[in-house]
Amino acid sequence: MIADDERVVRDGLRMIIETQRDMSVVGTAGDGEQALRLALALRPDVLLLDVRMPGRGGLWTLTELSRRGATEAGTTNTLMLTTFDMDEYVDEALARGASGFLLKSASYEELVGAVRAAARGEGALSPRVARRIIDGYVADQLGQSDNGAERQRLNGLTPRELEILHLLGKGFNNAEIARQLVVSEHTVKSHVSRLLAKTGCRDRGQAAVLARQTLPDPRGRE
Repeated sequence: MIADDERVVRDGLRMIIETQRDMSVVGTAGDGEQALRLALALRPDVLLLDVRMPGRGGLWTLTELSRRGATEAGTTNTLMLTTFDMDEYVDEALARGASGFLLKSASYEELVGAVRAAARGEGALSPRVARRIIDGYVADQLGQSDNGAERQRLNGLTPRELEILHLLGKGFNNAEIARQLVVSEHTVKSHVSRLLAKTGCRDRGQAAVLARQTLPDPRGRE
């Protein structure tokens, strides 16, 4: 389902999504209140929800969906859409139960990949948004942790696991990592599970922060 106040955006997103054999658009909405009513009635697998709409915006809609249990696991996964990547929108959306956050400038591949990831119950952030979040966490933690001690957590990782950890740090999802390394998504998931166990990271987010703290930047900066 698509909720955006601009018809041209709704039509464009519908056109992209319906080119995929495994996807269909069950409904569209032009404001937050209509989006809430339709989402509760249709229970879509994925809701593309614009942050800023006239009247009730997407954050209000997301809050109401969450309050009514419509964003719990196995229900509707919500991807927030916006023209802006302002930190307060990202923080608010994720805090209110969004599955991901995409800029409207995202590429065709990013959009389709994010919808598929959300449908599987995985988080999906555009690379720009993911990098900003990770950089923010790293900035907060560098003054609190010993970088040398953090590097010791990488002991025992195989070269392939280090490659994947580096790509996690860049905000890549499983499908993007699989394409980058020319392996299957199943293989990537197995490597991610092992590297999380070896490094003691609770989830992919923590692993991404660890990567940014400990692995060299490809431009020569750590």
